[in-house]
Amino acid sequence: MKHTGKAVVFEDIEDYKIKIDSLDLDVDENSVLVLKNVGPKGYPGMPEVGNMGIPKKLLDKGVVDMVRISDGRMSGTGFGTVVLHISPESAVGGMLAFVQNGDMIELDVEARQLNLLVEDEELAKRKQNLKLDLNKYTRGYCKLYVDHVEQSHLGADLDFLKGGSGSEVLRDSH
Repeated sequence: MKHTGKAVVFEDIEDYKIKIDSLDLDVDENSVLVLKNVGPKGYPGMPEVGNMGIPKKLLDKGVVDMVRISDGRMSGTGFGTVVLHISPESAVGGMLAFVQNGDMIELDVEARQLNLLVEDEELAKRKQNLKLDLNKYTRGYCKLYVDHVEQSHLGADLDFLKGGSGSEVLRDSH
């Protein structure tokens, strides 16, 4: 619940799937796995792809948990030390967008702190060089969704559905 480790960054779920079990992955039991671009806009619909497993080479050594951080969500059957729904998400320029391999990340659950330990000058450079690409979708539901979905901390709801009206939920949804 209190940990500092170097970031091992996956830019998106495809990058994660390609690299996670590679013997060349620069990771150890103290690393912090970071999965970007799987939040509401980065991966429209925000599917449950935040289930980051432990790299095979660490599982083979007996490692059963490590800190994992993502702007996405995961199934309730997931396990371990996982920080999800980082908001604002990386796809819109949230702090997760600036994390690079080797950066030190500090997690203190009791203090409710998650810190990227990067100098202000370096962070300013990264912010200046950030290129966002939310124009992958030019029409249809995905375009509507990306243009109107709110960030995780606001419920990942569509902004045009906000208001005081609505139907009472009469049945358990699970």
